Amino acid sequence: MNTNNFYQLIRRSQKLTMTGRSKSSNYNDEQIGLCVPPISIGARSVAYILSEVEEVIKARIEGKAPEQIKDLVTHLIAQRKQPK
Repeated sequence: MNTNNFYQLIRRSQKLTMTGRSKSSNYNDEQIGLCVPPISIGARSVAYILSEVEEVIKARIEGKAPEQIKDLVTHLIAQRKQPK
């Protein structure tokens, strides 16, 4: 995760292109903790933090087990709540 306060946000369509997953697979992955959930950027808008998406993709490339990816996702979500 970035250690500075600058985060690049991407929309769902960009995330799907990066991961090669379908909308339904993406949703299922979010529900079971295999990918990071979006953040709210408005009343009816969400986006993903690019660095988080990249870290999960990297873990998949490295062949991490699903439980390791879930642990990574949990860690990334916890970092969102920590003051910088």
